[in-house]
Amino acid sequence: MKIPFIPQRRTVLKRIVQFSILGLFISTPLIGSLVNNAQAQKKANFTAKVINLAYQTSGDIVKVKKVVEPRFKALGVTVNWVGPFPAGPQLIEAMNAGKVDIGNVGETPPIFSQAAGITEVIYIAGRTPSKGANQGIVVRANSPIKKIADLKGKKVAFQRGSNAHYLLAKALQEVGLKIKDVKIVGLTPSEARDAFIQDKVEVWVASDPFLALVEKIIPIRNLRNAAKINTLGGFYLGRRKFVTQNPELVRVFLEEADKVGEWAEKKPTEVAKAFAPELKLDISVLEKVARRRTFRLRKLTPSIIAEQQRVADFYFQEKIIPRKIDIKDAILPTQLDVAITPVRLK
Repeated sequence: MKIPFIPQRRTVLKRIVQFSILGLFISTPLIGSLVNNAQAQKKANFTAKVINLAYQTSGDIVKVKKVVEPRFKALGVTVNWVGPFPAGPQLIEAMNAGKVDIGNVGETPPIFSQAAGITEVIYIAGRTPSKGANQGIVVRANSPIKKIADLKGKKVAFQRGSNAHYLLAKALQEVGLKIKDVKIVGLTPSEARDAFIQDKVEVWVASDPFLALVEKIIPIRNLRNAAKINTLGGFYLGRRKFVTQNPELVRVFLEEADKVGEWAEKKPTEVAKAFAPELKLDISVLEKVARRRTFRLRKLTPSIIAEQQRVADFYFQEKIIPRKIDIKDAILPTQLDVAITPVRLK
């Protein structure tokens, strides 16, 4: 006699339920083992026990507010802050050497590194752009240099390969000049500040917090700030191998960095107080810095990537970098980008 299919299925299901219930009483260790295995699988998207985070002399709100340490401690990961680096190029050099896993820089350093053949450094998130008041091409108030066109043949101090490089090159282009029309004095931001204060250079491409400090102590003239030039805001970068092997840790970092960034943009006075012990500057200076700086992150979109490509193409056209590069070579595959990008940035 043919046995009906549905009753047979019900019998099988009934037995599964019976065995499952029985298992609750006689196989508790097995159940515990399964749960532990499931938890282990859930944590299998990172392998690192230490995460090396970079910070610059200009200050890092994620570091001073210690917002990532509790999250990583809960995951059994130790946070190691590396720095301070004088500027982005030095930070990227350390990242390429495997000493740094995550750090943030302006738009220019990753372009220069990619042009130099570095493939280990990749983009993981964007930073919201400021209005440009936190940077400028400055001279003393009594300088005979009155406008950008007057820079031809003059010595200009700044960090090569930084966003100061781009600001100067674009400002010169606006008046029909090229970067080769000035004499570059390559110095770190703090060295350039000191040279300007000591009157060793006439022109300085400055950025906060150094710019805000000098504005307080010396009468200066800002020939051109970064408005409508440095429109990208910069980027968070990651070491390719670390990001690929530890997407969960990268996501956690970016999530906390954006959270504290949201807080910082609403609380400039509190930000100034947080930075004071480390940067050792007057609260009034640091509050000015906080009000001119942006802190939040943004997802890497096709339009942001395209804009960064335009910056890279400009550098190549001006013969500032030796070869044409494709920014997409330093962009993560879609699947990994989704894994590291917090929901709050999407």
